[in-house]
Parts: sequence; C-alpha cells; structure tokens
Amino acid sequence: MNAQVVNEWIKKAEDNYSSALTLSRRRNRPVPDVVCNQCQQCIEKYLKALLTRYKMSFPKTHDLMQLEELVAPADAEIRSIHAEFLTLNPYGIDIRYPGLEASLDEAKQALRAMKSARKFFRFKLGLSQA
Repeated sequence: MNAQVVNEWIKKAEDNYSSALTLSRRRNRPVPDVVCNQCQQCIEKYLKALLTRYKMSFPKTHDLMQLEELVAPADAEIRSIHAEFLTLNPYGIDIRYPGLEASLDEAKQALRAMKSARKFFRFKLGLSQA
C-alpha cells in the first residue's frame, strides 16, 4: 500500500513537471505564473512522496518549508536543496491570485530550482534521472 501511494505522488509530480516544461516553451502568450505554480507543485508532491516513503504523516499544506521540516529528522540531506524550496515556496498559493505576478526570469529560476530538486528526489526515491 505504501509503495502504491508513493508511486501515485510521483506520477502527480511528474505530471506537474511535464506541464511546467511544456508551458515554459510557449512563446506566444507565455504564462510564467502557471509555470511557477507547476514547478512548486512538482516539488511539493515529491516532498510528499518522500514523506510517504518514510511513513511520516503530513498536513494538507502547500508550504515547502513546513514539509522540509517534517522530512529533516528522517533525512538531513533534504537541507541541501533548501535554496530551491525558498525559490519555489511563494508559487504554491499566492501566485494563483491577484497581487503577485511572475516574470519570465522568475519562471526560468523556478524551472532551474524544480529541476535541481527533482534530481535530488528521484535519487532519494531510487528513480532514474530521466
């Protein structure tokens, strides 16, 4: 059961990853807000997959910093991608509402952070780097 749930989190994370990459390639009518949100969502789901792998419970939250704190006792190496969490955390909720708008440069930074953190999670979860 636990492995199945981990795999479900991974699939959802990979769907966000694919969406972020596809949307980032749009030249006509770019959508940097959506790209940033998809990057954040990808890493949030990878965090939840790792928490599930470690059989740790977690609240319904989009806060990457809170999820990082929950993982850290089981895996201190999570701190090595803290900067990526800082980059992506604002894009979980606020970017979806008026008042915050991402630039194309911010979307590029979010993509870099997502790719870096994804590499870490895929290694931790024993997945290929594809």
